[in-house]
Amino acid sequence: MSQTHRSEEALASAPIGPLMVKLALPAVAAQLINMLYNIVDRIYIGHIEEVGREALTGLGVTFPILMLISAFTAFAGMGGAPLASIHLGAGDRDQAEKILGSSTALLLVLSAVLTVVFSILKEPALMAFGASEDTIGYALDYISVYLLGTVFVQLALGLNAYITAQGQSVAAMASVLIGAVLNILLDPLFIFILRMGVRGAALATILSQGVSACWVVGFLCSSRSGLRIRLKNIRLERAVVGKIAALGVAPFIMQSTESLVTVVLNSGLQRYGGDLYVGTITVMQSVMQMVVMPVQGITQGVQPIMSYNFGARNYQRVRHTFRLLLRTTLTVTVTACVLVILFPKPLALIFNDNRELVELVGRVMPVFFAGIWAFGAQMACQVAFMAMGQAKTSLFLALLRKVILLIPLAILLPIVTGNVMGIYVAEPVADVLASATTLTLFLRKRKTLLPE
Repeated sequence: MSQTHRSEEALASAPIGPLMVKLALPAVAAQLINMLYNIVDRIYIGHIEEVGREALTGLGVTFPILMLISAFTAFAGMGGAPLASIHLGAGDRDQAEKILGSSTALLLVLSAVLTVVFSILKEPALMAFGASEDTIGYALDYISVYLLGTVFVQLALGLNAYITAQGQSVAAMASVLIGAVLNILLDPLFIFILRMGVRGAALATILSQGVSACWVVGFLCSSRSGLRIRLKNIRLERAVVGKIAALGVAPFIMQSTESLVTVVLNSGLQRYGGDLYVGTITVMQSVMQMVVMPVQGITQGVQPIMSYNFGARNYQRVRHTFRLLLRTTLTVTVTACVLVILFPKPLALIFNDNRELVELVGRVMPVFFAGIWAFGAQMACQVAFMAMGQAKTSLFLALLRKVILLIPLAILLPIVTGNVMGIYVAEPVADVLASATTLTLFLRKRKTLLPE
């Protein structure tokens, strides 16, 4: 039996617990490795002699653009991959490959559009995102180079979801590992040895993503993949793109609103505090990635089990998988919450050793992360709805935490309290309310979606 058929048979019949470990561990590793792209850049840039703090803050204000580019990869990749898994579970491989082909075409079109639009609007956008006269130069240096590799980012991240969708999480991890290791090696070379500074960090990132993109495309064109990229399918077929868009809009909003959240937080902190406070968000978003991305890895690794068995109408297996997933994600987020609250300053020192910045992060980080413990419930329920193709519910939940709750709270609380701390308090309040709502909604809908 081929590796492809063994992977699909495991989705249908292997014991849930060991299968979750087998699929989730490589996916978690892939997310942690992928996190290194931005984290390593920030660590190196934050320690550039004399200008590290300003350069780190400048890199932070590019985050909304980076998140928007990443959000479009989720739109095409995470929008199509669960559908491909469902069709595989139903035995319709041809339709699954049509979804892959349309997603590939969509990613290429989006790459061209995003490169042109952000290249034109980058300076006014960065100023709107919280840059100052002291930090705009560093932000422009980074984003100008990064945009040249947009197509690599789109293909590497967007198409990797289709490797995970067929249960081949080790191969998906390898694609990320290749790029991340290269990025870690190139960063000090370009930043310090060749003295390219912030531009060197961006160049290292896009070259690394380019290598990852080549690996992903090569795998999906080979006999090792159960889903193949075929030239005849690389076209924007309206019916297929419509289905991808319907499901992809939820993960798109989840990531793109992260960009909007950063804009609101940066601009508010700039207004009420200044560059030093904006710098705290750069550090805390980096730590947030260290918490959230492993959880995303767990959910992405487990999603093919639920999608495949939902397509095969094996609802008992889907329910069992969800229960284990919920326990796992809550364990991770509760543990992370305790560690962040206890050790904020050591975490801040990873990214910058400026005394003022570290002291301020030590005060505000425990407040900012106070609700992260509940986030595991929202992630588990969100991926369950995605795995079952519930586009409308996924869209609502994607909007709930950030657009409906966090952004209004981040704007209103500092006005009501007259204090910059209101911005930091908005995060835990939104986390707890959104997670409680999401879990309640899933428990109400599960009997309809997953009948006994």
